[in-house]
This record gives sequence, structure tokens and C-alpha cells, in this order.
Amino acid sequence: MAAGAGVLLAAAALLLVGPRPAPAELTDGNSEHLKREHSLMKPYQGAGSAAMPLWDFQGSTMVTSQYVRLTPDERSREGSIWNRVPCFLKDWELHVHFKIHGAGKKNLHGDGLALWYTQERLVPGPVFGSKDNFHGLAIFLDTYPNDEATERVFPYISAMVNNGSLTYDHSKDGRWTELAGCTADLRNQNHDTFLAIRYSRGRLTVMTDVEDKNEWKNCIDIAGVQLPTGYFFGASAGTGDLSDNHDIISMKLFQLMVEHPVEDETVDWTKIEPSVSLLKSPKDNVDDPTGNFRSGPLTGWKVFLLLLCALLGIIICAVVGAVVFQKRQERNKRFY
Repeated sequence: MAAGAGVLLAAAALLLVGPRPAPAELTDGNSEHLKREHSLMKPYQGAGSAAMPLWDFQGSTMVTSQYVRLTPDERSREGSIWNRVPCFLKDWELHVHFKIHGAGKKNLHGDGLALWYTQERLVPGPVFGSKDNFHGLAIFLDTYPNDEATERVFPYISAMVNNGSLTYDHSKDGRWTELAGCTADLRNQNHDTFLAIRYSRGRLTVMTDVEDKNEWKNCIDIAGVQLPTGYFFGASAGTGDLSDNHDIISMKLFQLMVEHPVEDETVDWTKIEPSVSLLKSPKDNVDDPTGNFRSGPLTGWKVFLLLLCALLGIIICAVVGAVVFQKRQERNKRFY
């Protein structure tokens, strides 16, 4: 009887405590909202073969039992993996378990990894192994500074939204088209590294868990982002003269349960053009070593102060000019 009571007490304790949280626990939602048709998890079906249910891959991509390697630690390699099912969720959160590692020492490795939510899929190109002038969202995990004049500390994570008209400039590490970014020490770590991308009600948030602290750290937070539904999730990587192993361990997509205004029900979300409402151009960014932007947008009161100062300057110049002119007139009269 006592033994039975002990078992019951132990079971009750487990129910109260619950399972131990895994690294990079959800920031919102729960496992019930996991969308398996958009998720890549172990055990990978089709490992070692040229086919995977729900996912296509190309280039140097190799599927093993433990990871999906987009590129090996070899020069001039490109690889990608893409979900076959278009995503029609308006609010979602993508959790990516990845590993970037290799034999190269500091600044002798590259080039990096990209995560995509785009209209195009399986199109190789120069942007971390995928297409330039894309339609949609890209998150770049750039490990090599191509711009020798930059003050940024690499590896560097950045976000870009494109409607097909913008070109990613590798020579400037994408600075001209970057929306925001942060530095993250994510390469050659002996622990698990994670990244989360959340898109909800026009707000894009990127968080990292790369310090083995089992907690999210904010990296990017941008409002006014418009992304259509019906695009595809994917990941790609590329190497050039320098190289690294770029591995994806898992990609888990969760649906966020968010209420939208009534007027949103009349919007055809598949017809929205990717865009961002900015008060300044990304080209105006002045970066500091942490990757944060020192220059901010000109808000209404700043514009007012500038106009007021300009008006006061004009008035002062006019008064001084009038006084000088009057004194000259009086001086001239003395000679008559």
C-alpha cells in the first residue's frame, strides 16, 4: 500500500513539474500549433537518397541521419533545401536549429547561411547559394566581412525584404538593402545554436539562442513589414575561396494564434507585394561595431526644429543685413 502511494505521489510530482524544457523553447504557442507540413525534423525521411517527402534539395546538399549539410567545408560549393508546400499562414514563427563550423581560423571562413520565405524556390544564385532579386523575406547569417572598411563584428545577422527590384551587394555585405541586424557569435560553437523568426501582424522579429543559456536574445525587431501568403520556406548556403560546413538540424514552423482586425478579412493576402514602411532608406544606415544603427529617422519634431532653426537663421541674416545697409547709407550721406 505504501509503495502504491509512493508511485502515485511521484506521478503527481511529474505532472506538476512537467517535462524539462528543451533548448530554444517556444516564445509563443505550443506543440499543438506545430505545422508538420512546413517542418523539417529528425528522423529525416529519405536520408541518403535523392528524395524527401515535402522537401526538395539541390547542389551540394547532403542529407544524413543527424543533419542536412548544405555545403561541406570545401571551396565554391552551393546548396539549398526548400519546402514543397506553400505557406498560407498570416502569423507564424520559424525555429531553426543550425550549426556553422569548419577548420578555418578567424576571418578565413565563409560565406554563410540564408533562411528564406520567398515566392521562388530551388533557383540557384549568387546570394548565399540562392537567387538574387527575389520576392519575399531573407535572413542572412553572414560569417565573412567582404567590406574591408566595415566596423561591424562578424558573424552578422541581417534581414532583407525584396519585391524583386533590389540586388544584394556582396561587396558591402548587403548593407545598402539591410533593414536591421546584429552581431552573433554563432560559428564553431560546442553547443546547440538556434535562431527564431517571427512574423505577426506586420511585425518581423528575429531572436537568437547561441550562447548556451537556453534563452532568446533579441536581434531584429521591425514593424511595418508586409509579406504575402503562399510563399515557400527554405535554407541555402554558399562558399567561395573560403569555406565552412553549413548544417541544418531542424526547421520547425509554428502557427501563432493572433486576432486580426475585421477589415483584414477582405484582404487577399496572396496578392500583397513584399514591402516595408520605413521613415528612412536602408542606405542611410551608419553602422557601429555592434551592428546597431546610430542614425535614426527624422521624426516630425526633428523636422520642425530643423525648419525653425533655418527660419531663425534667415531672420537673423536679414536683420544683420538691414542694419549693415542702413549704416552704409548714413555713412554715404555724410559725404554730400
